[in-house]
Amino acid sequence: PRAPPGRLDPSVDTEYIRSMAKYDYDFFVIGAGSAGVRAARMAAGFGARTGICEDKRLGGTCVNVGCVPKKLLVYGAGYAADFQDAAGYGWTVGETSFNWGTLIANKDEQIARLNGVYERLLEGVGVQILRGRGVLVDAHTVSVAGEQVTAEHILIATGGQPNDPDIPGGELVMNSDAVFALPELPQSVIVLGGGYIGVEFAGIFHGLGAHVTQLYRGSLFLRGFDDDVRHHLADELRRSGVDLRFDTNITCVERIEGGFRATLTDHTTLDADLVFGAIGRRPNTSHLGLAAAGVECDDRGAVIVDHDMRTNVPSIYACGDVINRIQLTPVALAEGMMLARNLFGGFDYRISYEDIPSAVFSNPNIATVGLTEKQARDRLDEVTIFRSSFRPMKHTMTGRREKMLMKVIVDARPDRVVGCHMVGSEAGEIIQGLAVALQCRATKAQFDATIGIHPTAAEEFVTMRTPVSDA
Repeated sequence: PRAPPGRLDPSVDTEYIRSMAKYDYDFFVIGAGSAGVRAARMAAGFGARTGICEDKRLGGTCVNVGCVPKKLLVYGAGYAADFQDAAGYGWTVGETSFNWGTLIANKDEQIARLNGVYERLLEGVGVQILRGRGVLVDAHTVSVAGEQVTAEHILIATGGQPNDPDIPGGELVMNSDAVFALPELPQSVIVLGGGYIGVEFAGIFHGLGAHVTQLYRGSLFLRGFDDDVRHHLADELRRSGVDLRFDTNITCVERIEGGFRATLTDHTTLDADLVFGAIGRRPNTSHLGLAAAGVECDDRGAVIVDHDMRTNVPSIYACGDVINRIQLTPVALAEGMMLARNLFGGFDYRISYEDIPSAVFSNPNIATVGLTEKQARDRLDEVTIFRSSFRPMKHTMTGRREKMLMKVIVDARPDRVVGCHMVGSEAGEIIQGLAVALQCRATKAQFDATIGIHPTAAEEFVTMRTPVSDA
């Protein structure tokens, strides 16, 4: 039988071929995060001799200090509102209490389980795992824990790391890597930053009972999201009790008895048990030997690659957050998968960076896919906007004043839906399905012809009939 593309023919003496191989590996990966693990697993599945190195825990940012533990904390923070809402449905919950240590211990148990899953997945397809930081020596050589290995193809998949504030006392500001090991729940928190990480942790700390002040240097947080979404979430957070302060930054932080004091740009001060910094992330490219191998980076330290994920050194590739294109786990997975398929599977595939859905696990959630209204108006000749804001059915009996927002953006002449945005419970679950519709270039007429599921919030996306603007 003929082997699938990229696999060795079973009649070939593979041991002989490997004994004559020029390099130790066909494919060697530096970094066992989302991109690196996916690329390594697929390459090994295609028959490539594959190795991977990691100096921390398997799974990278997402599994250890990102998506997974953060979502678990978001779930934990949501129970406070659920207990309150239950009364409207006849439940008497009684006295409740929260134990931060229990949440963190259970979270750690799940992360350890996932670390083991990743190890078994890699070893199960024959990937050799080397423990230690990989450093490039030249175009085909990597040093790991003092030992050198060679490979025909090398992938840099070292991810990113949090930025720390460059201010006096900046070392006192806790970043998003360290926060998952916080020993106690603070009673008051200053959140510095207006990106998705800052917004999510503001919601986590607030939901768990801390007093939260969130600061952002710009006029409105979540830059890059649709403006209606940004304004709506700001209103909801303020309604829930989060102290949002825009056009405000921290100039210095000092330790005081029992906590920290932050001096702000308006010369006022804030005292809190914790100052949490979420001011962006940068590619993790320092001390990798990139200069020694001749690999070029941009002025932010991101590895420069072409559409094939290849650097300026033909044998070296990079993907995931280290190339700083779109810092999302599914994008890193897609890039790693594309690379392995093309190198060892006989494919010629390119991923599209258009219409990538994303979510912010704020409280309430945000999810979005496609163009914002501003992007649509800048790029298209005629745009139609459909927007709806309403109180979810659940809260008609809880007394909670929270509102949902749903928005559809249409390229009017071909009637194609080019953007869908939502703020509300389970927004990510709903927008994921609409992302498929956008990939299929669905029209507004097709949305309108779709029968909704009643009673759900999601049906609003297929029942909006009256545009709010045709400008």
